[in-house]
Parts: sequence; structure tokens; C-alpha cells
Amino acid sequence: MNPVPPVGVLQTLMLTGSEIRRKFLDFFIEKGHREVHSSSLVPQNDPTLLFTNAGMNQFKDVFLGLEKRDYSRATTSQKCVRAGGKHNDLENVGFTNRHHTFFEMLGNFSFGDYFKKDAIAYAWELITSPNWFGIAKDKLYVTIFEGDPLVRGVPGGPEVDIVPRDDEAEQLWLEVGVPKERIRAFGRKDNFWQMGDTGPCGPCSEIHYDMGAIASDQGHTDCEFGCDCGRYVEIWNLVFMQYDRQPRVPDGTLFGLRPLPKPSIDTGAGLERVTAVLQGVISNYDTDLFTPLIKRAAELTASSTGHELDKGHVGTAAPAVHAERSSASTPGTHGAASLRVIADHSRAATFLISDGVIPSNEGRGYVLRKIIRRAITHGRLLGQTKPFLNQMVFSVRDLMQDAYPELKETADRVSRAISAEETRFAHTLDSGLQKLEELLDAADRWLQGTTEENLEKVMTSVGGSGSSAERADVRKRGRRLEGRDAFKLYDTFGLPLDFMQDAARDRGIEFDQPGFDAAMEEQRHRAKASWKGAAKQTANPEYQRLPASDFEGYHRTRSDSAEVLALLKNEHGVEELKPGEQGEAILDHTPFYAEAGGQVGDRGWLYSDDHNTVVAEVTGTYYPIQGVRAHKVVAKQTIRMGDKVDAAVDTGIREATMRNHTATHLLHAGLREVLGKHVKQAGSLVAPNHLRFDFSHFTAVEDEELQDIEDLINKEVLRNIKVETIENVPIDVAVNEYHAMALFGEKYGDKVRVIRIGDFSAELCGGTHTAATGEIGLIKILKEGSVSSGVRRVEAVTGEGSLRHFRKDHQLENVVAALAGHAEADNPADALKLELEKKDTEIKRLARENDQLRMKTASSSVASTAEKIKEVKGVKVLAHRVDNLERPQMRTLVDQLRDKVGSGVVVLGSAIDGRVALIAGVTKDLTGRIQAGKIIGQVAQKVGGKGGGRPDMAEAGGDKPEALDAALNDVYNVVESML
Repeated sequence: MNPVPPVGVLQTLMLTGSEIRRKFLDFFIEKGHREVHSSSLVPQNDPTLLFTNAGMNQFKDVFLGLEKRDYSRATTSQKCVRAGGKHNDLENVGFTNRHHTFFEMLGNFSFGDYFKKDAIAYAWELITSPNWFGIAKDKLYVTIFEGDPLVRGVPGGPEVDIVPRDDEAEQLWLEVGVPKERIRAFGRKDNFWQMGDTGPCGPCSEIHYDMGAIASDQGHTDCEFGCDCGRYVEIWNLVFMQYDRQPRVPDGTLFGLRPLPKPSIDTGAGLERVTAVLQGVISNYDTDLFTPLIKRAAELTASSTGHELDKGHVGTAAPAVHAERSSASTPGTHGAASLRVIADHSRAATFLISDGVIPSNEGRGYVLRKIIRRAITHGRLLGQTKPFLNQMVFSVRDLMQDAYPELKETADRVSRAISAEETRFAHTLDSGLQKLEELLDAADRWLQGTTEENLEKVMTSVGGSGSSAERADVRKRGRRLEGRDAFKLYDTFGLPLDFMQDAARDRGIEFDQPGFDAAMEEQRHRAKASWKGAAKQTANPEYQRLPASDFEGYHRTRSDSAEVLALLKNEHGVEELKPGEQGEAILDHTPFYAEAGGQVGDRGWLYSDDHNTVVAEVTGTYYPIQGVRAHKVVAKQTIRMGDKVDAAVDTGIREATMRNHTATHLLHAGLREVLGKHVKQAGSLVAPNHLRFDFSHFTAVEDEELQDIEDLINKEVLRNIKVETIENVPIDVAVNEYHAMALFGEKYGDKVRVIRIGDFSAELCGGTHTAATGEIGLIKILKEGSVSSGVRRVEAVTGEGSLRHFRKDHQLENVVAALAGHAEADNPADALKLELEKKDTEIKRLARENDQLRMKTASSSVASTAEKIKEVKGVKVLAHRVDNLERPQMRTLVDQLRDKVGSGVVVLGSAIDGRVALIAGVTKDLTGRIQAGKIIGQVAQKVGGKGGGRPDMAEAGGDKPEALDAALNDVYNVVESML
């Protein structure tokens, strides 16, 4: 039975989070929008973003004019992550009602289609109509942009164009039925949006919901809209992109706003917030998007939260506390915040790893590692010291697989990755605890042996008074755990802040909280700077005005009578390129493949209309914007706009590239067959001379496995299977019926191109391929290695590249056969191994003989050392030089000499390759009077070194062999001074 809907919602039945997501998308589909699947959390070709953090990210190039799509309206439920970079507020997650690392952003978009009127009407209908979300209108407020101050910008100022008050949006809100008193105007901070320093921007309108006085973090009972206490929650933001912000002077100190020719719409509604409103709860964590995960976290950690779970309040955060204060030690919460952290972070980790991010020590992997380790730490705060987070992956999968079916396939791989990280972190945490103990011990020892009299002298010598109050302050400040040291343990080893605070307090040591906070802030700035990147520019107008190039390269490598639509030099349009000049040429139709999907762009030539004269050499081809192919050219003759040219691809390079691309597909399938279905492409390079393939896998590939893969894919080559190209396939059909692999980080439209190789391989691919596998010739894997944690790389060659490789191998075989002709070996490789083993045995034998000879020589020299034994205050002392002996041999010799003297001290020195080795031995009966470590310490100083050891045996090194004789001669004086 469905529960009664919350107050303020006109729905007859309460919607689940999944139903809300589906209802939002269905509403906009009815309004003529294309439903677009969520893009990856790893932004494609966008260096400005650490993670996908908004619904518009996947449409960024569309808004910038860099990409054209076959629809002008779209709706999505986009998976997002905000953690790291400028969104680095990770420590707040779990301690507030609405902070998350992973969240879903519902959105609708118009690319030059409808604008403010329809956007506002759609939003109001969806959230207030009883047929849809049915939220009561008297619980809602809307905001508009209040306009810039009426002061013109001046040179050196931030703006030269003033954006007026958005009266249009206000009027449209009034027309849909929003009372005027519920429309408020705010400035640029709240109600103006821009993509970056330059590019599309515009005013925005927000819709807020009144949660009631009970939601106020500050206990307000009668505050009005605009109060930032948590009562009024933004649930939807409508961005009206109507300006293009560009610099007006070259140095970028003065900007201007010009109207966009086609204003657009970008909206975002957080699913978690909308669900909280529709389910009548204050905290997002009390919605059914989180409660199953919180309950599972409680089971896995054996947490005593049953009472709170039964009451349904485990998701509601207490008033904000200091970042990373342990929920387990906060009165009244009983670990609830730790469960919220685990629930939230398990979602983020599952989706990030599923999208190809692997825990590491830099970039995206570093943020993922921090998220995973923070969740593990909160599990430990609840008393769970065994691995548990890897099991949360399956709960995330079960909860979200309907909306994100890829989780069904990736869950096992994700769980293994998290399990490995849990094991790794257990060792790291132990190291962190040891380092914390060392820091606390050091603080304990501060000035421990310093008397008040000596401390007073020190204070007065540096200009202090030396008073008792000043001395007490110095001692207090000395017994302190420095904040920067503590932050290093927090950041590197994952030690919780409250744990370190409690440990210091238990030892009576002050914790430097300001120093910790300062280090945390510096890290935030570093993270933000490291991912600041360069803002993407709007497309060059020279390209924007051009039609898409007609690509003919799938079926031919030469296109005659292609018209030169545009020429560019140094990014500016020109009428002609003269001989020797470099630039770009845009043709109306072309056979040249533009670099994409890992495959390099074609090279070749442009011929004049006489079909014989080369007018330009093509050195590469790429996409400046989607659909337009730019040919990088070096002019050989004058080439002009409007000329007719014959475009000819270098067929040798194209065919070699095709062989490597088809081989890449076979390699991908072979890796999955031998290593497992968890293998996914993580990057590739398809060039004419070799191929490189990166893939997800957690261990090195064994030589036997590589050989199995190589054998398997070459059998497919020898079968000469037809490589089938299937055009314009609906993506659902391609994935579900053809079982085609959709590759990591790629963007696909509704219709795709499938490359199928029998029943062995099927992938979505826009590249060029051989007609049959036999054209590849042979695939030779050259090497396999690690790229980063969890990502491996294979490099291989095909065709003529394989032939060259085998020729080199054959030459090597001939050399090996000449050097190692073992009849008992089956092949040259085994013969070489046998020969190397033979040589190794011979070398070891000679080394042993050499050592024996050295010892014999040294023992002979020692036999005549009786005159060097001197009696010092009744103790026999021998100091002797034995060059070219290794330390193990010197130890043996010291033992022999101690036996010879019976009772006494022996010191030996040796010089090898500019280094000095010293060993001192003292017989057991004398160690109470004199210790080997003290002797060796003083002797080592004379040869530029130091050392130590047991009372009966000690060693040292040094870097002054020229001082060795003098040091040994001084041994007798050293011993005498100690007796």
C-alpha cells in the first residue's frame, strides 16, 4: 500500500525516486524532447572538468557551436560527481541534509529552439500540475536576475556591457500564475550563469520550495524567503543562455556581452532534492534513493542503528558540525552520519569505477581514492575493521540498475577494485597510526630534559624576558601536534581529524586546529588550480558557417573535383595559400578520414584540375567542429578558395592503418575471451606503423596468457572472416541485439555504425577497416605493461610491421645459434637460456674462487700481524687494513682474529672503489668495559662516515679512503681514551 503523500504535494500517491526520474523524462518526451542517456562521469575532450558535474556538460560543444546534432530539444537524467577541484567540500558530505559526492541532475535543454516562455511554462506545469508532480503553489518561490548596477564598465574593469533586469522572465512567471510577492530578484552571484571566462552565459531563474520551520538549521520559526538557514531549498534552476561573453581587448582585461543568434535553454533539477520534497522528508538521505543503502551499510558494519532506522530518521543530519567530526562521538547520532557517508560514497565509487576511473595518487583517481578511504574510515568508526565497502557495490547496482543498466555488467569488476583498495588502505592506515604515534612521542619529549635555568638563558639570549610566564608558554606551545603534520596524516593516510584530536587530548598535547585548517585550505586551492584548465572557446566563425563535409572515405580513397570551401592560415580565413605556406583547407567532399576514436587522420595530396599537379600535401586531417573536416596542408602551388581539386589519400598509410584498426577489434575481443569480460577499452591509438590498446585489468598479463591471446586472434586472421559494416543501426538494437561494445568515453547518437567480425567481435565504430581479417596478415604483440593502477597497455604490429619484426627475430636467431649451439634445445630461445645458465654457473664458480683467494690472502697477511697487536691498559688491541674484502668476509675475519687474541679488540678497515668499510669486534668478556659501537663511531668520523651496532660487533662506512691508514693507527688512542 502506497503511503499518503506529504503536505504540500497534490499527488494522490507518493512517488518513488525511480518513478520521479521516469516521470520527469516522460514529461519532456511528450513536449517533443529527445531522451539522451547520461554521459560518462569522465568528461570527453574537456580539460576544464575533473568530473561531469552538470547535465549540460555533454552538450557543451553544442552550446559552443562546435557540434551539431539531429535534434534541438533534449532531456536527460545525468549522473554527476562534485568532489575535488573547486567543488572540494567532501568533508561536509554526510553531515548536512543535502551535500553529496554523487547525484543525479534532471534537465531539459533547447539548442536554439524554444526560450524563456516555454521553459518557464514547462517547469511550472511539471511541478504544479496534479497530473505530474503536483506540488502546492503556495510552497513555492521563484527568483529572477535583478540586473547589473547602472554603472558602465571602464577600461580595466570587469565588464563593458550591462545586463538589465530580467523583466521578461518576471512577466512570464506572472503569466503562469506565480503571485508577484513570490517572485524575488537577486544579483549575479545567485541568478547569472556563465560557462567560463568566455562563451555562452545569461540570467537564470530558480524555483525554491519552503520546507517549513522544522527544516531550519538555525532554529528559525518565522524567517522569510531568502534566508539561508536551510528552510528554503532550491529544486530547479533554469538558465537562459542569451549572451556570448568575449574579450574586447587583446589582453583580456575588458569583456563584452553580445546577444547569441540562437538563445538556448539549460535547466537542472537535482533528483535527490525533488524526491525529498515529493516524499515529504527534510533530508535527501531519508528518501528511498538512500534508505536501502543506509540499511545495508548498517548490516555490513554491524552498527547499532536499528532504532533510528525504524524511526526513519537516520538520514536527517543534525545541525552542521565541524568537518569530519566523528558521528560516532556526536551525542544523539549513534553513527547515523557515518552510515550516510558510506551510502553516499558507495554510490560515487561504484559509478566512477564503472566509468573507468581507477584509484590512484593523482587526478581523478586521487579523488576516488579519497572517497573510498573516507567511507572505509567511517566504517571503522562504527567498529568494522574488516573489508565491507566492496559489498555495497551490489546494493547500489540493485537499486539503480533500471536507470543505469551498465551496472549489471560492471558490478563484479567494481567490487574487485574496491576490495583491492580496502586491502591497500588497511596497510596504509597502520602506517599512518605509527606516524601519528611518532609525532605525539616527539611532542611529549619537547624540552623534556631542559631545566628552567637553561630555558631562561635561551629565552633571554634571543631577546625574551625569560619570565616564568614566558617559559610556561614556550613549553605549552612545544607540546603541540602541528596542524600541517596532522593534515599530512589526514590527506595521505586517511586518519580522521577527530581521531587525531582525541589521541592528542589523551596525551595532554595541544592540537593545532588553525594550522590544520590552513593546510586544508591550501590543498583546496591546489586542487582547484590543478584542474582549472583553459576555458573552451566558442567555435571559430570560419568553421561555424561551413556545411558539413561529405565524407566518401569508407568507399574510396580519391575524390575528384572537390571544391575548396575555405582556407585558413593562423586560424584566420584567407583567399589563398602561396607555395610553402601552411594552413587548413576545407573541401565540400573528401575521402580523408579525420582523426577520431583513436585512429589517426589520413595523409595524402590535393591535385589540381589537370589531375596531375600536386597543389598541396595533406599532413593530417581533423575535426575543428563536428561534421567539418579540416585538411592540414602545405601548399606546393598557389591554392585559392573556389578551386576544384582532386583529393587523394596516401593508400599505403590508409591500408596500414586499416589493418591495425581491425586488429585492435580482434585484440579487444581476445583480451575479453582470455582474461575475462571485465576487460574494457580505456584508450587506444591506431596509427599506420603500430597499434596501442589500453584496457582495464588489475594484474600483469602473464606471458602464457599473452601467447594464448596472440594465438586466438591470429586464428581469426587465418580464417579470413568478412569484416561486416552495418550502417545506421538504432543504438538499442546495436547493443542489445548485435551485442556491440560501446567504448569508454565515446559519444554516440541514436543511429550508430557497427563493425562485426563473424561471431568473434562486434563494436560501435566510425573508423576504417579491412574487408576481411586475412588482409591483416599477422598480428604480433610486442609488449604489455602498466599505464596506471588498474589499467594495462598492449602494443602490437600487423602486416609489414610484423614482417619487419620477424626479420629482426630471425637475425637474432642466427646470432644466438652461432653463440649457443645446444643440440638438446628445441629452439634458439631455449638454447640461449641454456647458454646463459651455463655462463651464470661459471661466473658464480669464479666468484666463489675469487672470494676464497681473497680470504686466503687476507688470512696470510693477518698471520703476520702479531707485531700489530698492542696492549693498551691491559687490553689487547689489533687494527689492520685488508683491502678488497667485502663486509661478509671482513666479519668472518674479525671472528677469526678475536679467537686468535683470546681477549681484546679487533678493528679492520677496507677500501674498495672509493668507499671505506670498517668493522670492530670486542670479545664478550670486555663488553662491560668497552663497546664496539663507541669505538667504531669515533674511528668512522676520521674517514667521513658514521656507524654503530652491538657491543661486541659494530660496522661503519666512509668516503675518505685516503684517511683510512691514519684512522686505523688512531684506534689504539681511541681505545685508551675509553678505558
